Amino acid sequence: MNDTPIQPPSFPKVRGREIRTDADGFVCLNDIWSAAGFKKNQQPTDWKELQITGQLIVALLDHNSGQTGVKNYNPKSVIYSIRGKGGGTYADVRLALAYAEYLNPKLALEVREVFLRYKAADPALADDILERAGPEANEWAGTRALGRSVRNNYTAALQDHGVKGPDFGACTNTLYQTLFDANAKKLREQKNLPAKANVRDAMTTSELVFVMAGETLSTERIHEEGCDGGEACRQATSKSARFIRMAIDADRKDRNNSQPPPANDDADDKAA
Repeated sequence: MNDTPIQPPSFPKVRGREIRTDADGFVCLNDIWSAAGFKKNQQPTDWKELQITGQLIVALLDHNSGQTGVKNYNPKSVIYSIRGKGGGTYADVRLALAYAEYLNPKLALEVREVFLRYKAADPALADDILERAGPEANEWAGTRALGRSVRNNYTAALQDHGVKGPDFGACTNTLYQTLFDANAKKLREQKNLPAKANVRDAMTTSELVFVMAGETLSTERIHEEGCDGGEACRQATSKSARFIRMAIDADRKDRNNSQPPPANDDADDKAA
């Protein structure tokens, strides 16, 4: 089982190239430029300087605010740049589509089609992507998809048994704390994730399996014990997750004990 987290792209490939996005869904224009064929005079920085681009940015800011002609707009709310390695210009997807059209009308149609299929959650698009991916990425994606279904069953059980508002997060954090000795916030810190990132997108396949097992057993326990309210469901989750953690720790301890002892170099030197 793969223990390296596979980061799923937030935007599918275009012409075989990854299109990066940030935590807010802004698209990296540099990646679109690369997909178009490296035209030096059409880089994102060149495009930003065009008068028509400025007009488009203002129109988008007007649209987002619901007002017209406001002077104190912050353009960085729709487009911004990061310097250094791994940086680039990131923009609202509507600006990204306009940039693709500026580069190449055919590319714009390709980007638009891929984006629309992505937003529509077209399962055939996901299958197309995974067909070109390696076995580890397929294993991770399959586990993540199954885990999402298990998660939906778990949250439905919580809702059916009176869990409301912040108690959903409390139940989830109890699961994480029991399995990994860290709540969601701490896990994001450990994995160097943004504050609003989905921590499961950065979990390893093994971690996803452990979470699935915990939520599956918790769902069964909540229904069977007829839990009522957030605290009762949290306690049920804690109990089921604790059994998963005990199994994990016991198996790891057994494997460590079965390892052959390290070679005694000093003894070998004396024998020689």
